[in-house]
Amino acid sequence: MNLSETTLTGLRPTAASSSRSILQKILDTTRESVLVVNGDMRVTGWNLPALEIFGRGGEIEGRRLSEIIRDLDLHEAFRMAIFSRASSEIKLELNAADRRFDVHVAPLDLDGGIQGIGFFYETTKIERLESIRQEFLSNISHELRTPLTSILAFVETLEDGAIDDDENNRHFLAVIRRNAERMNTLIADILELSLIESGKVSVEARRVHVSVLIDDIFASFGAKANEREVKLFNDIDRSATILADSVRLEQMLVNLIDNAIKFNRVGGSVTVTHRRHEDMDVISVVDAGEGIMPEHLGRIFERFYRVDRARSREVGGTGLGLAIVKHLARLHGGEVSVKSVLSEGTTFQIELPSN
Repeated sequence: MNLSETTLTGLRPTAASSSRSILQKILDTTRESVLVVNGDMRVTGWNLPALEIFGRGGEIEGRRLSEIIRDLDLHEAFRMAIFSRASSEIKLELNAADRRFDVHVAPLDLDGGIQGIGFFYETTKIERLESIRQEFLSNISHELRTPLTSILAFVETLEDGAIDDDENNRHFLAVIRRNAERMNTLIADILELSLIESGKVSVEARRVHVSVLIDDIFASFGAKANEREVKLFNDIDRSATILADSVRLEQMLVNLIDNAIKFNRVGGSVTVTHRRHEDMDVISVVDAGEGIMPEHLGRIFERFYRVDRARSREVGGTGLGLAIVKHLARLHGGEVSVKSVLSEGTTFQIELPSN
């Protein structure tokens, strides 16, 4: 039922109190915030969602509209509804609460007079999601365009005769392969993150010998670590076990250790430790790199967020690894966090329930 088109007298009330009672029952069943305002611009009707948003801990009935919402467009919309019987649509932004609404204001025939009724449809989450979607599309377009540009450029070079250049043709093909692999990895990470966020990925927690798992990961990154002269230290007790999905735990640790090597200083180190804290198992990946500026720490687990875009592209990576780690940790009922000291290094911690 659209209250903006409802005339309460059309519901055959027996008295003004009955009309008010019917109105209040309708308001109480409405999910959106609703306010009713009379010709003195005072609130005469409201529902619980409106009280929670506009009440600020107090009552709103009988108060002037200007006392609870300071917005000229909203006030004008109610005046038009009351004195001109005109409906209108406006947008309302509450800066103090960082909330946004689409508002429909219409005349309401009540108790033999015309009042204004306003429906507040909150769009805060929708607009935030739209902003995230646009940012995601912008980022993914950029991330795909960079390797694709290189691939097309080297293909054109080969087509223009470089394919017969024995000194360079294999180098060009290697560049094409490397960029194609980068695109493939990016697409795989996007699909993986999408599955995790949609709830289509589950974990099967079992006891995992985490020290053995770290040894296997270190073995796979041995060549990369040697290339940067980064030393790898597994400081986890051989008998230590944690409750986790072994595949997903490995996925988290691979991302963190890979980053710790890539963004380390030449001759630095990566150390992995484990400790039990109350009812949580805490795995720490500690590097001896340059550290991360404090202003970046709060956003580092966002998709595609990079502290140093130029350096990230130089050493590789999709910008999705830490976001995947965050979601997988939460899927286990745990969390991931980061601490960093400039010129000393960075520590990532995965906390998982121990039982």
